[in-house]
Amino acid sequence: MSKLFSKEKEGATLGSLGVVYNHVYWTIPLKSHVFSPRKYRYLYEHVIRMGIQKSHLVLSRHASYEELKLVHSDKYLKKIWQGELSSADIHRLEIPFSPEIREFAILTVGGTIQAAEWALKTGIAVHIGGGFHHAFPDHGEGFCLLNDMAVATEKLRREQRIEKVMIVDLDVHQGNGTAAIFAGRQDVFTFSLHQMDIYPAQKTKSTLDVGLWAGDGDETYLQALTTYFPRIVDDFQPNLLFYLAGADPFVHDQLGGLKISKAALKKRDELIIFETRKRKIPLVILPGGGYAYDLQDTVDIHFQTIKLARKSTRQWSLLRKKLFPFK
Repeated sequence: MSKLFSKEKEGATLGSLGVVYNHVYWTIPLKSHVFSPRKYRYLYEHVIRMGIQKSHLVLSRHASYEELKLVHSDKYLKKIWQGELSSADIHRLEIPFSPEIREFAILTVGGTIQAAEWALKTGIAVHIGGGFHHAFPDHGEGFCLLNDMAVATEKLRREQRIEKVMIVDLDVHQGNGTAAIFAGRQDVFTFSLHQMDIYPAQKTKSTLDVGLWAGDGDETYLQALTTYFPRIVDDFQPNLLFYLAGADPFVHDQLGGLKISKAALKKRDELIIFETRKRKIPLVILPGGGYAYDLQDTVDIHFQTIKLARKSTRQWSLLRKKLFPFK
C-alpha cells in the first residue's frame, strides 16, 4: 500500500470513491453553446441513483486567491476578479465571460484540490467538474479559464504531500495549457494522447505527446495508448495520478474526429483505472471535454468512467475483507 495513503477522513474508508460536485456547475449561463453545463447535472443525478453514500459526496469549495497564484499570474487573476478581460481574452476563451463563469472556474479548481486530497487519503476520487487543461498562467483558452489540475498539483507539491505527479490527458484536444505550465519539470509528467488536426493549432510540448489523426479509429487509438501505458507509470513512479477522461474522442463528437466507439473508450478507462489502482497510486478522475451531438452520449461515456471507478473500489473492498476478515 502506498505510504501516501494517510489517515482516513471522516465519512471515508480506504479505497472508497469520493465524488466532488457542485450545483453551480449546471447553472452557468451557456445556453445553446457546444459546451453544455447540463451534463454536470445529469452526471450528478446518475451518481445519486447509483447509490453513492452521502458521506462520499463532496461539495466543491472556492479555491483561494493564494492557491490560484501558485499557477496563475497576479495580473491575470486581477483581470478575472475585476471582470476586465479584453475582447481578445474572451475571444480566446471561446465562452462569454460573466461573474457566474468566474465562480464556476474558481469552484472547479477548489473541487479538484478536494478530489486530490480525498484520493491521497483513500486511493481514488472523481470530480465531475474538473479537467480544464487549456488554461495558461496568464490567459484562458478553449473554454478553460483556470487550470484546476495544475493548481492542485502545485498546492500538494508545496505542502510536501506528494513528490511526483503524472497527468494522463486523454481528451481529444492536446492539453496545451498544462503542458506549458509544467514544461521542463522533473517532478510532473504530462502525457497527452490527442488528435493532431484540430485545436489547438500550435501544440505545446508535453513530457510525452502521442498524436493521432482524424478517422484513426478504435484499433489505432488503443494500440497507441497501450504502447505507452502503463509503462510510463512504472518508469516515472508517481505519487498521484490525474486522469483526464475526455468523452470527446467519441465517434459522434462535434469537436473531434478520431471516431472512437463507446466500447473502445470503456477499454481505455479500464486500462487507466485498473492499472493505476493495481499499483496503489492515488487516482483523481476528471471528465474533461465531451461535445456529442446527442448530450446523452457524452453523459453515458462520462458515467461509464465513474462506474468503472466504483467497480475498482469494490474490488479493493473485497481484497481487504479477504486479507483482514475480522476488521
